[in-house]
Parts: sequence; structure tokens; C-alpha cells
Amino acid sequence: MSEHSEPKDQLTEVRRLLSEATHRLLGDTISVTDEDWREPSRLPGWSRGHVASHVARQADALGRLVEWARTGQPSPMYSSDEQRNSDIEAGSGRSGLDLQIDLDTSAGRLEDGFDRLDAEDGWDAVVELRGGKQTPARLLPVARLGEVVLHHIDLDADFDVDDIESAVALWLLEWCAIRLADRGAFPSLLLEPRGGRSIHIGPTEDRPLVVRGRPARLLGWLSGRGTADGVEGADGLTLPPY
Repeated sequence: MSEHSEPKDQLTEVRRLLSEATHRLLGDTISVTDEDWREPSRLPGWSRGHVASHVARQADALGRLVEWARTGQPSPMYSSDEQRNSDIEAGSGRSGLDLQIDLDTSAGRLEDGFDRLDAEDGWDAVVELRGGKQTPARLLPVARLGEVVLHHIDLDADFDVDDIESAVALWLLEWCAIRLADRGAFPSLLLEPRGGRSIHIGPTEDRPLVVRGRPARLLGWLSGRGTADGVEGADGLTLPPY
């Protein structure tokens, strides 16, 4: 990302990257068989079907936040953690076709919601993410980009950390800094991604440890989707769960 670009240009870039990431996810999953959907994903306790069901329901959850931003009427992402988990479980055992349709149509609904919000210039409205963190609506496409890209890896369907474009990884490292700002268990880190600006992660009162590397490698290590290989300064450092 460029720190000198205008917010509208940044939003346009993120939405373009999200569209490309979504199409790549759908392209990689269209040939997954019913049997393969029931195989374990890279997330403990979840099948590939669980991951797909979660990605679809998360699109709908963000769509509720988009409506909040557009109308001013508060609407939580999920009615409860129990309902969220129940919906994921209920959708996980469907056929490959049904899962694919759900991934596609839920992504389309969210994209339509973004278009409506854009038309009404509502991106500065503040909404509340799951867990209580408040954020301007303009960061919702970044949040969605993280879900699509990281869970694409979790599907274990021939997409890995090294397949993430640098532009995508740089945006997601910025999102990690926002997401982990209040996560006290994380050490203070100064990320220096190749080709991008320095990003601080974790507590600000501590002197940060400097880690360097390709943006995708830093993202994989930070999110638990990759090892410390190629991350300079990470030796001997164990991160808490992302």
C-alpha cells in the first residue's frame, strides 16, 4: 500500500484485490469433490466444509455491518457465538455444489452491499466487530480480504503462503496491526516487510523486536499459517494463536 495515496484510491485497490482473491478461491474450490470437502482442513477440528461454511457466513456477518453503516441501525455480526458455531456446523456437511454456491452467492451479496455503501459515501461510519472492537466501515473490505486469503490456505487446496501477492500481504499486515493492537499476549514487534513500510504489532510500551522478510512470509508467520523460514529476527520467538 502507499501511505501517500488517497483513502478512496486505497479502498478501490483493496476492493480490487478482494475481488481477485475471491475469484481465485472459487476457482480453486470448484473441483473439490464431496469426499474432499469432508476431509480435515488445516484448522484443528474443522473439515474443509467447516472452513467454507465459515467463510460464507462471515460474508453475511460483514454484510450486517455494512447495513449498520448504511442505515445507522446497530446490527451485530452474529446474534451469539452459539448461533455462529451452530450455523457453521450445520452448513459444513453439504454437498460440494451447495458449498460452492454458498461461497459464491454470499460473496456476491457482500459485494453488492459494498456497492450500496459506496454509492451513499458511508465508509466513515463506525461499526463494531465481533469481540467489541470498533472500526470505520472502510476497513471492512480489508477484514474480508484477510478471511478469504487466510482461509484459502486453511482449505489445503493447493494455495499456500508463497502464493499470496505482496500487495495483498502488505494490506493484511496492516490489518493484523489493527486486529492485534489490544492482544496483550502478543510480543511487541516491528515488522519490516520488503517493499513496504514498517508496521508495529502488539504493546506499544515495550521496545519492539524487529523482524524482516517478504510480506507473505511475515503474514504467514504472524497468522500461524507459515513457519519462521525466511523471517529474519524470528528465531526462538513463539507467537500466541492468531
